[in-house]
Order: sequence, then structure tokens, then C-alpha cells
Amino acid sequence: MQLKVYLSGEIHTDWREEIAHGVRDAGLDVSLSGPVTDHAASDDCGVAILGAEDNKFWHDRKGALLNSIRTRKGIEDADVVVVRFGDEYKQWNAAFDAGYAAALGKSLIILHGPHHAHALKEVDAAAQAVAETPAQVVDLLRYVLTGALPA
Repeated sequence: MQLKVYLSGEIHTDWREEIAHGVRDAGLDVSLSGPVTDHAASDDCGVAILGAEDNKFWHDRKGALLNSIRTRKGIEDADVVVVRFGDEYKQWNAAFDAGYAAALGKSLIILHGPHHAHALKEVDAAAQAVAETPAQVVDLLRYVLTGALPA
């Protein structure tokens, strides 16, 4: 069995790379995808392609709409959606992605530290698992694919 996993959420740390390395090291048949993680490219894609905007609202909206094409496709095609909530910034887009995935009936893994447990209790309640580390996500994927518990 192969799993298609979409990695959504926080873009300021290397959690995606940790999961990618863990999946590769474990030899799991997992295909990973996610949003554009170059923050400047993600913010400016709309105006870079469709033309400048004097108003920051329209600048941001063009980028958000363009990015939503990739996000929708990734979530819709995924078997499992992992949504990471980081420590430093509020990730409203991550909460939206989690809700969208849940509404589509996607298997959902939420990833955050213990200090977000209260704030994300409703998001966590929609998930099949809530992990605190990328290594736990890899262990979850290993179990789903092979039935093997961590060593």
C-alpha cells in the first residue's frame, strides 16, 4: 500500500524535512506533497504572475487565491493530511486546511506542542491522531502502512 500525504501548516521550521528523512529511512511507501514553503514566493506569486497591486489587501488576495489551487489539489488527492501548528505564529491557514481536510473525510494528523492543546482542542477532536513531534508522525505512518510499532 502507498500513502499520499499532504504536509500543511507552519513553514518556518524543518519539520517537513524531518518527516521526509524519517519516511525515507524507514523505507515507507509514502509520497509527500505540500504548499510552496518559500515565504516570499508564496506571498508574492499572485502579483509576480498577474501584475502589481497598489493595495496590500489585493496583493495578498491574489497570492492567497493562487496558492489555494495547490492547497486544494494537494488535500483532495491526499490519503492523509498532516497539519502542523508551530510555536511562533498563528497559522489561520493551517486551521482552515485542517477543517477542509476533515470536511472531505480525509484522515487527519495534527502536529503541535503541548502548549497548543487547549487552543486547538476542536481541531484535535477532528483528527485521527495528534502528535507532538515529526518522529511520531513517521511512527504513525509506519504503523498505518505496516502494522509495526516503534522499536
